[in-house]
Amino acid sequence: MQQEKSYLRQALEQGLVGGAIIVLIALLGIVEAFKERSIVGTVLSMGQTFIIGTQFLISYRTARKAGSDQKMAITGGAVTGAVSGLVLAFLVLLSMLFDLRPVFLNASPALFSILAFGQSQIVGMVLLVVFGAGIGALAGVIDTLAVRIRSTILQIVAIVVLTGLLAELIKLVLGQWPSIGRAMNWMFAGKGLSIIGAVVVALVVLVYNVYQAYAPVDPKKKPFFDAENWRGSKGYVRIAISVAVLLILPQILGVYMSEVLDQVGLYILMGLGLNIVVGYAGLLDLGYVAFFAIGAYVVGVMTSPEIAPKFFGMTFTWWEAVIPAVLVATSFGVILGIPVLRMRGDYLAIVTLGFGEIIRIVALSDLLKPVIGGSQGIQGIAKPAIGGFVFQDQQSLYYIILAGVFLAAFVAIRLRDSRLGRSWMAMREDEDVAEAMGIHLVTTKLLAFATGAAFSGLSGAIFAAKIGSIYPHSFNLMVSINVLALIIVGGLGSIPGVVVGSFALVGLPELLREFADYRLLVYGALLVWMMLNRREGLWPEEAHQRELYIDKDTPADAEA
Repeated sequence: MQQEKSYLRQALEQGLVGGAIIVLIALLGIVEAFKERSIVGTVLSMGQTFIIGTQFLISYRTARKAGSDQKMAITGGAVTGAVSGLVLAFLVLLSMLFDLRPVFLNASPALFSILAFGQSQIVGMVLLVVFGAGIGALAGVIDTLAVRIRSTILQIVAIVVLTGLLAELIKLVLGQWPSIGRAMNWMFAGKGLSIIGAVVVALVVLVYNVYQAYAPVDPKKKPFFDAENWRGSKGYVRIAISVAVLLILPQILGVYMSEVLDQVGLYILMGLGLNIVVGYAGLLDLGYVAFFAIGAYVVGVMTSPEIAPKFFGMTFTWWEAVIPAVLVATSFGVILGIPVLRMRGDYLAIVTLGFGEIIRIVALSDLLKPVIGGSQGIQGIAKPAIGGFVFQDQQSLYYIILAGVFLAAFVAIRLRDSRLGRSWMAMREDEDVAEAMGIHLVTTKLLAFATGAAFSGLSGAIFAAKIGSIYPHSFNLMVSINVLALIIVGGLGSIPGVVVGSFALVGLPELLREFADYRLLVYGALLVWMMLNRREGLWPEEAHQRELYIDKDTPADAEA
């Protein structure tokens, strides 16, 4: 009995949390803004998805805590859903008693009409509680199903919603081939999936799961990304196929998606460099954007027809400027490293942050305006060219960025497995012990700063060629914060984690650009979820994962 009371109390608390989240979503204007944005035809809009999805997820989380007790799972889910609906009903009641718009601008009559299902407010309040209880009970029922059935249902729901969310992008990609696009028109309705399209997507996921359930299991088969699969003759075949796919991606995806890949690639390149400084060596650098700016400005000064002839008597090509750009950025990495050799933690972060701001302010000031243009920036930066072919659009510049990423990844992997890489990791764990073991901290730190700066300088050089003109406002603190965030989300010290983090924090907001500033909620929600559920990152390095988890399911701090 005591256990049931405790569980129901948790269900009530979860319902209050879920209701508060939905109220926040509603008062931010998301529900009203996306009431016409369909996910599945006229059946499900995006505004409704936010409400239903939040209720379902909170209720499902409650149901999971019931363990093997099916009755408690269903009851707990229903209670959580009902309470979340009750919180929404209370918001509707407040709108009847008070004018909320002076405080909450989005608390409009249209919002409360949506929340009340288009009915009168009293009837709508009852429906909110009943509907919430139904969604919660459904979540509890799904939790009581067999693991494979439950997993299949959740996959179907998630993939149908995701496909409806990205329907515009899918149509954009299919539009590269008009005949295919016309043949697939039946799958879409408005900006989302049609009902038939949703059914087809659900059936495809169902068939795949059935196949997986009954397909013969090979006990020797390794996961696709297991290192053993990428060695020997089979490994070379996989590598060749992967490279071939990467090479044809721009032609398949089109201009817009190539632009997204270009942005992701530049952040991967910067992330690989900062991953050496923070992930390998444990040196928190918040001024990383400075090296990005230096690489871009060196290329700009050397290739711009307005500036280069004044100082060099000639204009250099991009290929001639990129090596000096990397070398100058590397030199500044060493210059930054010298005064911070004895600093650690927050002090190091503050000093490097100041260095990044100094570079930005100097670029913006009149001091170097004759050289780098001040607030007017540099225009006419040269594009990379081979023979008569110029890399000037998104699809062609993709290959320059891809080559830079491959080069940086190769260097990072070789350094990770080298004696220097092991020295960085020893220093990351404990500087005093590393020094006692004979590691020369000065040299090791300077090499970390220099290597990270070189990758950032290369990324800046490519960025300058991609944009064709650079301005100081392109190199603000948020660039450093974004790069640091992506390596944390991907997994500190993990090279695949840098790629995954870049797609999650740079690519995903770009793909959701049609949702305006609301897309940044995805960014924030992902960071919160990461800190709560996957502190080691989406694709963690083995050493970091071992630090956080003693075994597969037990957090190290909980064990302690």
